[in-house]
Amino acid sequence: MGDSSAGDARLVEAALGGDKDAFAALVTRHWATAVALAARVLGTPDLARDAAQEAAVTALVGLDRLRAPARFGAWFCGITLNVARRWARQLRTERPASLGDQAPDPASHEPGPDERAELAELAATVRAAVAQLADGQRDAILLFYLQGLTHREVAAELAISVGAVKARLHQARAALTPALVPLASGPAPTSSQAVPVTRSKEPVMTTTAGGPAWAEVSVTDIRSSDDSNPLNRTHVMMLTERDGPRRLPIWVGPVEATVLALSLQAVEMPRPMTYQMTAGLLEASGSRVSEVRITRLAGEIFYAVVVVDGPAGRREVDARPSDAVNLALVAGAPILADGALLDDARAFRRAEEWQDLPSGAAALAAEAVERVRRFAPAASPHVGPGGQAQVEE
Repeated sequence: MGDSSAGDARLVEAALGGDKDAFAALVTRHWATAVALAARVLGTPDLARDAAQEAAVTALVGLDRLRAPARFGAWFCGITLNVARRWARQLRTERPASLGDQAPDPASHEPGPDERAELAELAATVRAAVAQLADGQRDAILLFYLQGLTHREVAAELAISVGAVKARLHQARAALTPALVPLASGPAPTSSQAVPVTRSKEPVMTTTAGGPAWAEVSVTDIRSSDDSNPLNRTHVMMLTERDGPRRLPIWVGPVEATVLALSLQAVEMPRPMTYQMTAGLLEASGSRVSEVRITRLAGEIFYAVVVVDGPAGRREVDARPSDAVNLALVAGAPILADGALLDDARAFRRAEEWQDLPSGAAALAAEAVERVRRFAPAASPHVGPGGQAQVEE
């Protein structure tokens, strides 16, 4: 055992130095054990191997956080168990029936040389992408996906609200998508792979019976004019199709634009703002924001609904798009737009008014931080890596 631990420590040191083969050797050493443990939770060796694969990528992303390199095996197996347990919870939610009483197959095959090389390259790409995230987003990703903590546990660890955790995870996933899209190709998932992993490069589209085709979008920027008087500025919220080229510009007010900018820049304000409070009230009442939808365009006015799941069932609440999207970012809920709107020429007839507008998210967030500095002496704002403003209590 001692020789094995010492060997793990040497391999961890080599992997941290950039040796891809060293990490592949570490995973190979502990692969069978990790798969066997995951199979006990998931009940199927196929899904157990998928869990171990995700755990391996997660382990490399956070390898520099391993405090005891000699205990890599236990650490890797623990990550695999966390992944398996999270998937099992998802499976129970999506498919109430039992996974079955299939006996796990501990003698799962180990990854071959080609698989190890592919794994090492994949993990290196993911790790580099995660490293580029804003500090708050990166911490949330590592705690939630690496350590397997719940939203509430991550909130306690980072001393922020559960809504802020969901918002950071949502923003991080949106930020990671462009960098990781090239990794999305691969074999189609088997029927046992019930965990929602998107492998296709095609835009994500959903439909409802007899209704529109919904395209998932994310807020990619806030564009603002340069008028010295904030009240005279034009603000445009840019929604971009996930994994697709289409965009949807929507004019928003200065207050809503500022709040969106704070979310995009991962700024933590000293006290909860309106949307955080709204999300908190929903959670306290046993409800949650399931999704928001940009539903239609009448004249030059866009309309939206917030879909809420609660004790009384599912309800749709009419809302302005800016309010709905702000709430979605705080709650970590998906944002959908009627696919027809993304192709509607009416949405772009004022294109000359927004295409030349500069990106305003960073400037709007910085102005908000400056106002906090002037009017809330107890708050201590600072600018983190990458120029992103953060506010601490």
